Amino acid sequence: MVFKTETTYYKSPIGTLEIKGDSKEIHSIYFIDDDFSTALEVTGELKKCVQQLDEYFTGNRKEFELTLNPKGTEFQGKVWTELLKVPFGKTRSYLEQSKKLGDVKAIRAVASANGRNPISIIIPCHRIIGSDGSLTGYAGGVWRKKWLLEHESENKQQSLF
Repeated sequence: MVFKTETTYYKSPIGTLEIKGDSKEIHSIYFIDDDFSTALEVTGELKKCVQQLDEYFTGNRKEFELTLNPKGTEFQGKVWTELLKVPFGKTRSYLEQSKKLGDVKAIRAVASANGRNPISIIIPCHRIIGSDGSLTGYAGGVWRKKWLLEHESENKQQSLF
């Protein structure tokens, strides 16, 4: 059975997200530069996704419970599955990620697969950093990666006001 793909837009604190999926699964979440208003009628998995993103951005969710179906190669799928194992508030280097996948020499391929991750935030490629702790590339922009990591940090800056 084929389900109709729907699109909705979510205004996050760090920009608009375009979410595509159907009643059963999420296919993609990308940051976009355009400003769209959120669709009024979203159903199924898209509705759950919007609700869970709200909870994430307000600090009330650390794990997502969604059915994901990112499109990519078999290798990319393995990389994205491994990304899902990096816990909220933690980071891993590209080298560590390559080791987890069983091939330290695949570091560039792992980095490339991270960069092609079609489901931002939910598949947390923002949690992968350079071995020296540097915030290397992020398809949504390094400033967003920094924001997301700070958002997930246990040592958040507390406002005095």
